[in-house]
Amino acid sequence: MKKILFILSMALSMTFVACQKSDFEESYADPSKISVTTVEKQFTGFLGSNKSYVLPDYGNYFVVLRTTLNHYTQVVGWENSPNQYNPGSAGINDRWTNYYNFLAQYRELEKIYAKSTAAEQADKRIYKIASAIYFYDHTQKVVDLHGDIPFSSAGMLSINGGDYTNSFAKYDNAETVYTKMLDDLKAFADEMNTITVKAGILTGFKTQDFVNKGDLMLWKKYCNSLRIRMLMRASSSSKFQSRATAEMTEILANPTKYPVVSANADNIQINVFDINTEIHSKGFRNGLEDWDGNLAGKAMIDHMNANKDPRIKVIFEAGDNAVGVYKGLDPLAESAVQSAAIAGGTLSRYNRSTFSRNQFFPGVLINAAEVSFFIAEFYLKNGNNASAKTAYENGIKLSTEAYYKYRTLSNDNTVPAATAATTAEVQSYINSSGINWANANTDADKLSLIANQKWIHYGILQQTENWAEIRRFDLPKLSFQADNSSVQKQPPLRWVYPSSEAVYNTVNYSEIKAKDNLTSKIFWDNQ
Repeated sequence: MKKILFILSMALSMTFVACQKSDFEESYADPSKISVTTVEKQFTGFLGSNKSYVLPDYGNYFVVLRTTLNHYTQVVGWENSPNQYNPGSAGINDRWTNYYNFLAQYRELEKIYAKSTAAEQADKRIYKIASAIYFYDHTQKVVDLHGDIPFSSAGMLSINGGDYTNSFAKYDNAETVYTKMLDDLKAFADEMNTITVKAGILTGFKTQDFVNKGDLMLWKKYCNSLRIRMLMRASSSSKFQSRATAEMTEILANPTKYPVVSANADNIQINVFDINTEIHSKGFRNGLEDWDGNLAGKAMIDHMNANKDPRIKVIFEAGDNAVGVYKGLDPLAESAVQSAAIAGGTLSRYNRSTFSRNQFFPGVLINAAEVSFFIAEFYLKNGNNASAKTAYENGIKLSTEAYYKYRTLSNDNTVPAATAATTAEVQSYINSSGINWANANTDADKLSLIANQKWIHYGILQQTENWAEIRRFDLPKLSFQADNSSVQKQPPLRWVYPSSEAVYNTVNYSEIKAKDNLTSKIFWDNQ
């Protein structure tokens, strides 16, 4: 990683809900202030160092997602153009740099914690556990984008006393990183059942923690739900199959010991309480809407129309000239046809009041619907059809509830609020021929049902998860126009590394250079 990356990672400056800006300026691990920062302050600074990749932000949506994952998953419609399946360097560099800034903040927290007395470490153990859970959530995403990444020896400049020569990080195998994270998360899940947090420490934790507001039960649910996501993602690899089965069985058999996110009230997310702080979603508008980035794609609209999906009216809005009809842009149409359709005003767009102009939109991390869909997949693979059906249908109900909840948070009324879907409407959707579990004759058909619901639910909110799930099963089946102007004629199977790795981390990069292409599969991709 380029040298400037290490310097930038020590000098972030932001403002967050729990403290004044001056407090946060003192909290960050600027080399000149390392001696005066604390575990508590560093924890909050660490959480905030990647907030632009959690809360909907202009840079992420416009620079990173607009031409990459939003296209590869067809959650949006776009006009075909040459070289469209090669992820742009700006997006890759931004995402990579942010993660390693974030990682360096985590290493600084580890350093401060390690220098504390044994008594202080015992008192503040909850900070160490919570920071690791949050860190692993985002590390999983980076692994799922790139594969092997610098990990175990990355972000060590401060710990190495500023010695650059000993701070260039080797690449860790993606499976090794997953194993390490799953091992630690299992240990944390067990430890949190016995941990005791002193009242004074807990009061401070509630102030510093703007993810779960110091709720220990939510951190337990976050940990176990993240385990479910990672176990099921890795279960497609032969090396993880038996582990996934054993640990998933243990989690689902012991809900008291291993609670998971099972209701929308427990969704793990960064909530926006005051848009005049730095915790807000003001950048969502231009990030999604600029350059027609909020157009609906044909595949999703057609699926929702055909099955009378009750989410369509809160997720999308009909075009100005569409007379209330929802219509998506065809990815297989020629560019001129697409351009005319975009100009014609008949295409649907993502509901501006639900999403892009909702400045209170939360930063989504893990939610009940996705957990339920993963559980459905697990039960299906293990021959428990009845439980799989229940979890599948529950996921649909939770997803519908969540999207209408997002709309109630909005401070915008560009699109009048739709009446929330009734229980009868949701059940009618579940019973429709294209959704009904009973109409799926084979396990493959049932898996396709689950995959379609994950795709719709993840949508434009959890794009790295969405792209990973689509690659893992090649579901839903999506058709793309071949880009005959490029060697990369279809969407890639992974992202390449930023060019800075070959320039500044040359020796370590040379070890994985052969894998650095758009066609090398991530280890869990067996399709």
